[in-house]
Amino acid sequence: MRAELHTHSTFSDGELIPAELVRTAKTLGASVIAITDHVDMTNVEHVVKNVIRAVELTDDSIKVIPGVEITHVPPSKMDKVIADARRFGAEWIVVHGETVVEPVECGTNMQAAKNPDVDVLAHPGFITEDEMQFAKDNDVLIEITGRKGHNITNGYVVNLARRFGARMVINSDAHAPEDLMSEKDAYTVALGAGLSKDEADLAIQKTPFDAIKHL
Repeated sequence: MRAELHTHSTFSDGELIPAELVRTAKTLGASVIAITDHVDMTNVEHVVKNVIRAVELTDDSIKVIPGVEITHVPPSKMDKVIADARRFGAEWIVVHGETVVEPVECGTNMQAAKNPDVDVLAHPGFITEDEMQFAKDNDVLIEITGRKGHNITNGYVVNLARRFGARMVINSDAHAPEDLMSEKDAYTVALGAGLSKDEADLAIQKTPFDAIKHL
């Protein structure tokens, strides 16, 4: 069993409505799924209040966590959007990091890493040593992503996270049904990024479940 902690539905740019997303993840062996649609200051209330309703899809075999991915928000305004997301009921906060395939504003990684209310810094690209240290100190999980394009820097991210002792998780960042990962797929991403088998076990089997145990 595994946890899918970064996914998108039709409430942003995903292809599946929440029920379809949850069902597809379940058939691939997920026991937890966080629905983390893209938000900024203009849509955070709308998205969170609707994604919360997907919690009704929780059953004995899968837990649904309502979340957001803070996306392309200027760093100076990020803390407020994060606080608003929490206030509206988001239980899982992902920040869209400085991937090399999108023009994410410089400073995004640092702002996310400094905020202990952030759960995951997604696809952080060429994250710096200082940013990684803040992420480690604030227990912001570092994403090793299965998403094409964003995954170009996975090896770099793994090496730096290992040096600083930051906790890593394997996420699909699914936008379409074929993006969702089985456990086997998650291990392929982890080992392909340079994680050892023991490190992959932590990133897939232990760290994500430890991170959500309070939810």
